[in-house]
Amino acid sequence: MTHADVPPGNRGAVDVMKAAPLTGLRVLDLATLFAGPLAATMLGDFGAEVIKVEHPTKPDPSRGHGPSKDGVGLWWKLLGRNKQTITLDLSRPGGRSTLLRLAATADVVIENFRPGTLEKWDLGWAELSAANPRLILTRVTAFGQFGPYAHRPGFGTLAEAMSGFAAITGEPDTPPTLPPFGLADSIAGLATAYAVMTALAARDRTGEGQVVDMAIIEPILTVLGPQPIWYDQLGHVQPRTGNRSQNNAPRGTYRTADGTWVAVSTSAQSIAERVLRLVGRPELVDEPWFATGAGRARHADILDEAVGTWIAERPRDEVLAAFEKAEAAAAPVQDVRDVMTDPQYAALNTITTLDDPDLGPLRMQNVLFRLSSTPGAIHWAGRPHGADTEAVLTELGLTPAELTALREEGAV
Repeated sequence: MTHADVPPGNRGAVDVMKAAPLTGLRVLDLATLFAGPLAATMLGDFGAEVIKVEHPTKPDPSRGHGPSKDGVGLWWKLLGRNKQTITLDLSRPGGRSTLLRLAATADVVIENFRPGTLEKWDLGWAELSAANPRLILTRVTAFGQFGPYAHRPGFGTLAEAMSGFAAITGEPDTPPTLPPFGLADSIAGLATAYAVMTALAARDRTGEGQVVDMAIIEPILTVLGPQPIWYDQLGHVQPRTGNRSQNNAPRGTYRTADGTWVAVSTSAQSIAERVLRLVGRPELVDEPWFATGAGRARHADILDEAVGTWIAERPRDEVLAAFEKAEAAAAPVQDVRDVMTDPQYAALNTITTLDDPDLGPLRMQNVLFRLSSTPGAIHWAGRPHGADTEAVLTELGLTPAELTALREEGAV
């Protein structure tokens, strides 16, 4: 996309793009819902040229997920940012041949079709690597490319269930709890971006591309921590404990006098001691069991009563100010309304504003991290379905006659 193509209000973003660390990297995003596309978004935020390839008549379902405004899906505006959008029907000969031409110019392909689908279209690793031996083919599926579940349909919800996340989430006497958002997909998306960069680093040494096999059921298991080794060595199965932790206390959410909530964490022994002195219970610090996180966790009822009673007698702002003065760890329980006005998020510019030709000013999450010399940037929000098809394919070298033939075939 050229300087002239950048939507109004984002002109300065092009200069940032030229300095971004992934400038010159071309990514073909063939994936949908949500891990693969999120990985492509992360790469695009730091300068990669991302070309989103969608079916001509069946766009990425994220365009219709969740609330919309004036018929425009808002989730897509976030997930589709920094991407050029083209259409290709990969099951048709013209779509297949065009994708191979694009792949020959690309560094990375990200796809999440069920295993065997690309091969059915003669677009598997054999064909793609023949077109471009330096290509990184990134395959993101629920269960991976092999194994007894590989050909099952799957989504992040199944990963949240299978990994053990749901089993430890919720109160002890309530059903296992699934998150109300795409947790497993999001974790897998971040892991996929890391996997792509690792494969590209290997290519710098070997000169050869390779296949990345990302199973959504795996990254969420990694972030759940030491549960497998606990079970392997001790037979320990982590139960549901609500907001409490088996590793330390006091830890949880506590209601304030003005009806709001704060969260308290005491992962460090020194913080736990400060909290109990703050709430007027210094004698508990001298108890032998208080000396370890596990010991405090076994006496969580006593500690929660001490902390909860003190917090319940004070409004939130007073509680937070007292915790800050005592150098103890607490934070307000915020919803999105609070996030949008939180001074720390504001200082970090975590929520940024950009101009969108469809909806005007949009506020959304900024790039994931800050680089001091080669920062990332959001250049535009998600674009309309197929908006860049003609421009991208013309740049690829297709003639007007070839474009007409693809349209007549239904391949674009």
